[in-house]
Amino acid sequence: MNQPSFVNNTVLFYPSKSPKLRLFALWYFTILMIVWNVLGHTVLGFEQSWAAPVVGVGTALFMQFFLEWVDARAKGRLLRFSGSFADFLNFLPAAIIPGFACAMLLYSNERLWPIVFAAVLTIGSKVLFRAPVAPGRTQHIFNPSNFGVACTLVLFPQVGFAPPYHFTENLVGLWNWGLPGIILLTGLVIHSLFTGRMLLVAAWVLGFALQALVRAYLFDIPPLVPLTPMTSAAFILFTLYMIPDPATTPLHPWRQALFGFSVAIVYGIIQVLHLVFGLFFALITVCAIRGLCLHLYFAFKSPTPASTESLPVSTSLPTATLQPATQT
Repeated sequence: MNQPSFVNNTVLFYPSKSPKLRLFALWYFTILMIVWNVLGHTVLGFEQSWAAPVVGVGTALFMQFFLEWVDARAKGRLLRFSGSFADFLNFLPAAIIPGFACAMLLYSNERLWPIVFAAVLTIGSKVLFRAPVAPGRTQHIFNPSNFGVACTLVLFPQVGFAPPYHFTENLVGLWNWGLPGIILLTGLVIHSLFTGRMLLVAAWVLGFALQALVRAYLFDIPPLVPLTPMTSAAFILFTLYMIPDPATTPLHPWRQALFGFSVAIVYGIIQVLHLVFGLFFALITVCAIRGLCLHLYFAFKSPTPASTESLPVSTSLPTATLQPATQT
């Protein structure tokens, strides 16, 4: 079995197309998700059982390894996690993050199968829904966690979104402000220094405030009412850890601004239509439109020879940071 040239498509969406920034961001998010879930179930007041994160992460890991094995067998290449222990470790974050997210954001009472379903969709969506991002190269278009959670909420009416209050349910005094402040600070650090998504975040927040004020004016309600969601820890989490996913959002600054602002506008429309779970459905809608635009752009673009010259292939990093053209 021959090992083909490995190039990671996701690095196209990081500043300077740097594999180091991607790897750091992945582990940064992974550590934060582990800390949030441990503290959530011991201190903060998460209402799901301990089985939820175990099942969510376990299912996501199984799917990640299984689909990698299927793809490697189909393409006659080596497994990405088989080169070294570092390769194996660096293969895990892409499954751990959505696995924890599904368990943290969904509330299915004592049922675990909805969480299994959501975790399967998060990883499966990266294979099923893709768009070209360079000649001969494709990338998944949906934020995996958002896709899995949104589909589960639609297909399982008995499953709800985790109550936003449980992120700070057991906190008192200054900690009611301290925890959202910590979440805000950690998110600003990663996006300002490593992912280059601060303009996207700013455009989303500005757009959210604008649509809230417009709805307040049109329906003659106090502006504070539609602006209130911005004060919750859940909103901060969505703003800093779901919308600005580097793998599924533009890198160009003005396209970032358009993406973030568009999510806010679609959210406002969903609220006017009196539909629930507006944050998730707004993001999935804009991601789908972006994916369609990418397909149309490359369909009508003059064909050019596929090249990897603009993509970094670093021999100083573990090979888990590099992967074949059709994978992420």
